[in-house]
Amino acid sequence: MNLKYIFPAIIGFILISGNGFAQVNKASVKQLAFMAGTWTQKHEWGDMEEFWGEPMGESMISSFRVVKDGKAVFYEFVVVEEQNGVPVFKMRHFNHGSIGWEDKNKPLLFYLTKIQKNKAEFELKDKSVHITYQLTAPDKLDVTVTEKDKKGKWQKDVFNYIRKK
Repeated sequence: MNLKYIFPAIIGFILISGNGFAQVNKASVKQLAFMAGTWTQKHEWGDMEEFWGEPMGESMISSFRVVKDGKAVFYEFVVVEEQNGVPVFKMRHFNHGSIGWEDKNKPLLFYLTKIQKNKAEFELKDKSVHITYQLTAPDKLDVTVTEKDKKGKWQKDVFNYIRKK
């Protein structure tokens, strides 16, 4: 046997057989401060408003709502908390009447996979949903949500928010 070929093959197998989940090793919630503000958009789903509070300690909070024809369609509440030196995005959805979608003990957990100046990318551990926040101008925040639909096809929604004055 030629070890020159076996060792790289073993390493390759280990890398391929892993889940491939790449989380940022070290980051601070302060690096997400570019998201802070109240952001709005007119959308086919309805009028959207997303609020992000400034980082405070090791956390940030966000609330989101969609209102169509004067009635709330749904809400989201997000807490970003540092865990082991990395921000983790914890999301819950609610229908009108504050009826939760997720189990009360299991928010959706999105892990920070990439951080740059004015850009952050989060992903569910199973890689089925990817969310990118990017400040493209001082008054413009783009949020891109890429997710697998029920048939396993990737769907992409881009939300182009304007800072509320």
